[in-house]
Amino acid sequence: MAKVIEGLYYSESHEFVRVEGDFGFIGITDYAQNALGNVVYVDMPDVDDEVTAGEEFGAVESVKAASDLISPVSGTVVEVNEMLDDQPELINEDAFENWIIKVELSDKADLDKLMDAKAYDAFCQK
Repeated sequence: MAKVIEGLYYSESHEFVRVEGDFGFIGITDYAQNALGNVVYVDMPDVDDEVTAGEEFGAVESVKAASDLISPVSGTVVEVNEMLDDQPELINEDAFENWIIKVELSDKADLDKLMDAKAYDAFCQK
């Protein structure tokens, strides 16, 4: 069973957001990394790029498949996880610890459209 962490926000496309103040750390869930298999490449936006809720911001490639990354929230990219450039497999080791981008949230109402841990867990069981 995939790990789901309380206190995070989850999208139906299997991204999570961890909110700290006005910032959101976005990555893929444990369920997603499990489904993908060994991650070999992460395509990330640049710092200062805008991301829009519901729109693509990059991709994750594994030995099995490539999957678009869909932003769960809108905002401005303030940091990318550069460790993933050289070690994309960190996502497989701990998907929640190894977020992909950090954004300054432009509209916290975006969070209201996402699932909590309980709802996401139920979603994954379907």
